[in-house]
Amino acid sequence: MMDYALTDEQKEIVRLAYEIGQKKMKPVREHYDQTEEFPYEVVEEFKKSDLFGVYLPEAYGGLGGGNLELVLAVEQLARACGGIALCVATSALAAIPIMLFGTEEQRKKWIPDLASGKKLGAFTITEPEAGSDATATKATAKLDGDTYVINGIKNFCSTGKVAETYVLFASTNPTRGARGISAFVVEKGTPGFGFGKKETKMGIRASPTYELVFQNCRVPKGNMLGKEGYGLFVAQGTFDYSRPGVGGQALGIAQGALDETLAYIRVRKQFGQTISSFQAIQHMMADCATQIEAARALLYSVARAMDKELKVAVQKAVQNKTTVHEEMQNMNARRWTKESGMVKLFCSDMAMRVTTDCVQMCGGIGYMRDFPVEKYMRDAKITQIYEGTNQIQRNEIAMMMIKELASKQHLEPVPA
Repeated sequence: MMDYALTDEQKEIVRLAYEIGQKKMKPVREHYDQTEEFPYEVVEEFKKSDLFGVYLPEAYGGLGGGNLELVLAVEQLARACGGIALCVATSALAAIPIMLFGTEEQRKKWIPDLASGKKLGAFTITEPEAGSDATATKATAKLDGDTYVINGIKNFCSTGKVAETYVLFASTNPTRGARGISAFVVEKGTPGFGFGKKETKMGIRASPTYELVFQNCRVPKGNMLGKEGYGLFVAQGTFDYSRPGVGGQALGIAQGALDETLAYIRVRKQFGQTISSFQAIQHMMADCATQIEAARALLYSVARAMDKELKVAVQKAVQNKTTVHEEMQNMNARRWTKESGMVKLFCSDMAMRVTTDCVQMCGGIGYMRDFPVEKYMRDAKITQIYEGTNQIQRNEIAMMMIKELASKQHLEPVPA
């Protein structure tokens, strides 16, 4: 890997996550992929190493890092197994909206347990008729005194039944459509909150994916994130900062597949010579390595740029007891929709290409279930789909480009 000017602390995160991946995850990944059980004992290793809190403020039990620290950890864990690694990313997907839009009281209530891994988090926005079109949300939340009564079904919730803290989106005013959706934190065990079908998936099978069922589930008013009708702002703001996590997962999957492939083709012989000595294979090797490094450069640079403003806003929010979102507005901070979408799009498309080529380079053994490369290919596919399909990413990137053109920002010189 190139020198990306990581700090000593960041290098330690990389080393620690890589070591856990190689020593604790690789020996059991096939078992959990086949059984679809949740790897509790491996997750305990994540907790001991503070990997759940690397990106969260020290004020709430985190290590004080940012997006870059998160993607570094996720990349190295996914390098061993994308499915086992996913619980770190899904907990972040729940913590990020609470950090961005939660009050000081809400942050103190939920972030410490997410930072320590004592409780896992999940994010639930998808419904049977609301996937890419989140505005089609049918779940409702009606105010009744000091509580909201939630009814509806959410599906495809990663980390599903093993999570404890869920960020949920429901309509508080169906007549207002997209502007009637609100965001809530719902805790496991709340009466009226249960689980439906557990999905059987193509990949990331060590991460349980569930249907969530809400039947007259009463949630305190104080569990709302932001204002009523502010839900899509919460979701969009979250994705701006969470999509690099998907990029990190995809990058790790691609690197892990190439690791396994290179180890195999260096010793496997055909026609009296190793497979790696054939020029056709060497070209594929070179293409895979180049694509991985290009994705890593984009991912790290975007995450680092995000952190410059985000860390300042977080510090101010902690000091002033305001929301991070308010502080970012005061700073006139930029939106990262375009760059976040680029990272998710580029890294996941790259991962699918690389893992497909890795299966091809390994030949027949690459297609077999008892050889790890086919698993990387199955795991890679979902990164092109969740947290916004790559078709949606292209829409959002183009939309932001058009806005920039309209504001004449395109006339600014390209940075040297």
